[in-house]
Amino acid sequence: MPNDLAHFAIHADDCARAKQFYESAFGWRFEAWGPPDFWRIHTSPGAVGGALQKRQHPVEGRGMIGYECTIAVEDVQAAASAIEAAGGRVLMKPFTIERVGALIQFQDTEGNHACAMQYEPGARP
Repeated sequence: MPNDLAHFAIHADDCARAKQFYESAFGWRFEAWGPPDFWRIHTSPGAVGGALQKRQHPVEGRGMIGYECTIAVEDVQAAASAIEAAGGRVLMKPFTIERVGALIQFQDTEGNHACAMQYEPGARP
């Protein structure tokens, strides 16, 4: 469809560490692709694909720049535990959005912020 989100990218200072984090926390698969320190990300069949790549220009002393991504999960509490076990940090404990679901915000091993959402039945976009 026109104008749908088609791809996402995770920028990392340490690609091996980031790859291990997302494999452990979310079960994502990675495929080496193109230049060194570049990986294709496979989340689940039919889902938006992504890339893991070496951060070229670290952003120092600035607020978040870019899009905030949300990962759909079956159990937000289990996701929070998996994130912490994989070396990430939960920044915001589960917050319920009425008629949508329960959301957490987290930081991965590379300092990137993202969210995980346990959607209510029928609420997932």
